[in-house]
Amino acid sequence: MAAPQNFVSVTRRPPDIEDYIDMLRRYRSWLIGPMFVGLVIAVVVAFLWPDTYVSTAVMRITPQAISDRLVPTVVNMQMQQRLQQMQQEILSRGSLAELIQRAALNLYPKERQRYPLEDIIQDMRNKSIKIQSVDLAGTGGRMASAFTISFTYPDRFKAQAVVRELVTKFTEQNVRVQHDQATITSTFLGDEMKQAEDKMNHAEEAIARFKAENSGRLPEQFQANVSQVNTYQMMVTQANESLSRLQQQKLQIETQLQNNSTNLNYYNSILEDQVNAGGPAQVRNEMLNQYNQRIMNLQSEIAALQEQLTPNHPTIKRAQASLATLEKKREELEKEDLERQAAAPAAGPAVKRVVNPQALKAIQDITAQNNVLKTEMQNLNMQMDDKNREIGDLRKNIARYQSAIDGSPQLEGKYVELTRDLSFAKQAYEDYRHKTEVSKTSEDLEQAKAGENLEVLDPPSDPQSPSEPNRLQIAAMGTGLGLMLGIVLAGAREMKNTSLKNLKDVRAYTNLPVLSSIPLLENALLVRRKRRLLWLAWSSAIIIGSIAMSAAAYYYYSR
Repeated sequence: MAAPQNFVSVTRRPPDIEDYIDMLRRYRSWLIGPMFVGLVIAVVVAFLWPDTYVSTAVMRITPQAISDRLVPTVVNMQMQQRLQQMQQEILSRGSLAELIQRAALNLYPKERQRYPLEDIIQDMRNKSIKIQSVDLAGTGGRMASAFTISFTYPDRFKAQAVVRELVTKFTEQNVRVQHDQATITSTFLGDEMKQAEDKMNHAEEAIARFKAENSGRLPEQFQANVSQVNTYQMMVTQANESLSRLQQQKLQIETQLQNNSTNLNYYNSILEDQVNAGGPAQVRNEMLNQYNQRIMNLQSEIAALQEQLTPNHPTIKRAQASLATLEKKREELEKEDLERQAAAPAAGPAVKRVVNPQALKAIQDITAQNNVLKTEMQNLNMQMDDKNREIGDLRKNIARYQSAIDGSPQLEGKYVELTRDLSFAKQAYEDYRHKTEVSKTSEDLEQAKAGENLEVLDPPSDPQSPSEPNRLQIAAMGTGLGLMLGIVLAGAREMKNTSLKNLKDVRAYTNLPVLSSIPLLENALLVRRKRRLLWLAWSSAIIIGSIAMSAAAYYYYSR
């Protein structure tokens, strides 16, 4: 049995520039071969890849020509929002299906035979149609937003036609949206204004009916009613004071009439005197008349003082005391006269009846005074009746206004509610009327094309050269990928080859000096045969690759 062998692991020598040059020379076929194959494949793919054309149009969003502070717009969305809404409608399934199946365009005929229409529409929406926003410097230093519409299709004329159709759809859709929104807004505001006007009229009619039913009791008449009550109360007070004065005057006249009646009775009793010729009775009667006259004067004076002073005033007290003294003396004289007449003899001197001129004059004065006082009494009674009627009328008016005042709080809630409803109705009507006017103006603005609009800044382009594929780029990429593959293969082959390749490897791995080297001797016939086979292989590869690339180019240009 053979003894086991021990293998020693040796670290490979790091290569230098000469080593890389030797590797490049040894593996040149491994580098050129994949690179040539990658070039052929890339060229064939590039020519078999169908051309794709992109037609592009630019649409600009023009701002409103008139300031929105002068003419507010009624469109409830900004242009960017409207664009999103229009984009959704234009790129909807129905719109794109009609565009694909339109006889003048007839898009994707081969794809429609192999795939469902839904998939074609989805690919067209996601891959072929692109709508992107851009910013452009607008006139007047303002910024006007714009957006591009592009469509990718193998036929450049159809690509341009589709973009033209999309531009037309955006323009028509924008006009329709603006017109519809303006019309809907005007109609809606008109209907709302009519309802607000009807509501305002109903509120006005309710308030008018409420005022007619509660005239004089309205809360807004509360202060006037209170003022009127105060005025009537003052008038009642004044009337009562006037009535009180009239009653005092009547009382004074009645007192004076009673005094006059007493005096009149007295003077009637002494109107005729029985006197003896030259007797003392005449003198006594004269004294009695003087006392009566003084008493009457004092009574008149007391009556006058009572009109000016209070009953307990000292002056009235003194006058009443003097009156009582005079009346007492008069009573004494009358008593003496009666006693004298009783004691006189039955048959005395000759007696004659004589009319007392002073008593007669006093009776005439008292009678005239009584007539005047009675006339004044009648006038006072008439004035008092008028004052009583006036006070009654005033109290009725006070009761009527007081009833209105008492009922005002109960009506105030209802009146406030009606007034509030009318205020709200008027405010709503004015708001809708203003909005309707603004809507009409904005609708005229939209019809005059002076609002925010879309305009075509650049019409759909006619692509002269395809945007895809970039054949030079594809060929370069294929060649680069083949070269990278060759490098990887050459590196892997180099890693597997552990033989000594030059004197540097011998010195590095054996640590022995090299005295001399013998070049590699090969059979000339084998060398020529290898070269012929190599040239044959490369010639065949080049011919096959050239034929493949030529066929792909012929197929591309012959379509």
